[in-house]
Amino acid sequence: MSAILSADDLNDFISPGVACIKPIETLPLKPEDNSNPYEVTTEDKAAAAEPPPPAQISLTDCLACSGCVTSAEAILVTLQSHTEVLTTLDTYTSLRAPWQHHNGTNGGANGHVSNGVTNGVNGHGTEGKLFVASISPQVRASLAAVFNVSEVEAGNMIAQLLSGPSGLKAGGVNGSDFTWVIDTNVVREACLVAAADEVTAALSPNASNAISAPGSEGAIDTTPKQPILTSACPGWICYAEKTHPYVLPHLSRLKSPQALTGTLVKSVLSQRYNISPSQIWHLAIMPCFDKKLEASRSELTSSAWLPNNSSQDPVRDVDCVITARELMYLATMRGITFSTLPRTPLSSAERTPFPDPKLDAFLFPPSRRKNQDPAAGPSGGYLYHILQTYQAQNPGSSISVSRGRNADVVEYSLVRGPETIVRMARFYGFRNIQNLVRRLKPAKISRLPGGKTGVSRRPGGGAVVGESVKEYAYVEVMACPGGCTNGGGQVKVTEVEDVRIADGVQTATSDVKPGPKEQKEWLAKVDEAYFSGSDSEVDGDGDGDQEVREVITNGQDDVVNGISRTHVKDVLAHWSDVTGVDLQSLLYTSYRKVESDVGKKKQSDMERVAGLAVTVGGGW
Repeated sequence: MSAILSADDLNDFISPGVACIKPIETLPLKPEDNSNPYEVTTEDKAAAAEPPPPAQISLTDCLACSGCVTSAEAILVTLQSHTEVLTTLDTYTSLRAPWQHHNGTNGGANGHVSNGVTNGVNGHGTEGKLFVASISPQVRASLAAVFNVSEVEAGNMIAQLLSGPSGLKAGGVNGSDFTWVIDTNVVREACLVAAADEVTAALSPNASNAISAPGSEGAIDTTPKQPILTSACPGWICYAEKTHPYVLPHLSRLKSPQALTGTLVKSVLSQRYNISPSQIWHLAIMPCFDKKLEASRSELTSSAWLPNNSSQDPVRDVDCVITARELMYLATMRGITFSTLPRTPLSSAERTPFPDPKLDAFLFPPSRRKNQDPAAGPSGGYLYHILQTYQAQNPGSSISVSRGRNADVVEYSLVRGPETIVRMARFYGFRNIQNLVRRLKPAKISRLPGGKTGVSRRPGGGAVVGESVKEYAYVEVMACPGGCTNGGGQVKVTEVEDVRIADGVQTATSDVKPGPKEQKEWLAKVDEAYFSGSDSEVDGDGDGDQEVREVITNGQDDVVNGISRTHVKDVLAHWSDVTGVDLQSLLYTSYRKVESDVGKKKQSDMERVAGLAVTVGGGW
């Protein structure tokens, strides 16, 4: 096991390193001294010298430093937390439509005047914000298990907390609340379709096999190499960038549903309402603390989709991320009993239509989208959707499943008779991820004449699932054992009683501390809630239904697992037209190798100059 990993709890928590270079890097420059250099300094003057200010370490700094892989809970909870949500709501009033929206392209991102209003609020950009929230289905499943309700009812309760009359607006200073609450399952459909297209294009015979220039292995405009690895898990991405950069060429360039939701929300609303992206505040409620890391990536900001001539500073696509547990703290601090919130959807009278009919119909369909089937797993079903897409393209084929050494390693094969069309695999948990990246590591070149490379010392025997990972077309990688329903921010079995008691729910107390067995049983209950959602349960918003019905009933021949590829691509093309931004900038992102000087011997000026002289052909 790698030395940076903690063996105590192998989920999305990773032990912090010993040294942090950021305080050294941020020491202030020595001010210019105008005193006499020959003057003797007394002890009194030296003592009176002002000490340097303490170094400020931000979340972005930790993400950019590979000196340590920081424990998510210890570092991030004070930077993106429920207290930040409440503070922001109490600082800004909620912007409300109607102000006349802009019908052109690229106009709203520059803050032009629309209908006599600048930036939405009489020319004062700091007076209000447009609050938007997005909710992960895994969070709904966790709270459904805690309060013994269905996953759909849990989603309605969260929406009532964020936007309902008895929710956050009832106790806030400004009465601010969230104008829209988006189910990330809807945006995930776009991610699944785009992921299938990315894999198909990357593995086609016409795909570019050009070798990337050094440093550009994870660039947005490069084609990922086989096997293509999922990019939706930020804990896995952070681990890859800092410890195994040789896997960067294999990473999918596709944004996660959280990131894609943020890009869609801010790019469209800023354009349609003629307000700055900084006036749109996006909260994501996710199962994983590492999603806070993802929200702080410099690649996931407005700089990726705003016009190049924009004078605005980059704005994060996702402003704050909280988890299921932090959502409960949010309600408690407002004095709201979560379990008593209405389990019904918000009425259509309380709903503000999204300022684009086609996108409104896409984001708020007439029924809540069903989560993936159990065979697709609890992490969004990327692998299974891609596999089903291949199956639809190869009539008569069937899916074969083989379990590996444990339940978190599974191999999938699409076969037709004796022919194997494509192979894919699922690797969950850091133990299994380590085995994956170890097998992807390039073979060392032998220094002996005639020596062979890549020789394995593994004794002979039967084949092991995952042994030939380079033969896989796609690998779904998640940091948490058991997938996203077991994320670090989910309510654990040891916390269920405390959450219920804090919410005023009567519960039978027990002196026995739950152990691994009880946690496994609890996770099974969360999974059951996750997979129990039905797409026949109507949200009742009453808007945008007709357009969706027309798409579904048009007899599409490209529907994969209930998702119409034609419809999704039509919506994405419309999004690009609305914003005037190409789809590559909207859908995809980039990755980079992160290097650190921690633990390395600092190079002297003499050594540095000597190195430069050698590189330019000079000498001494």
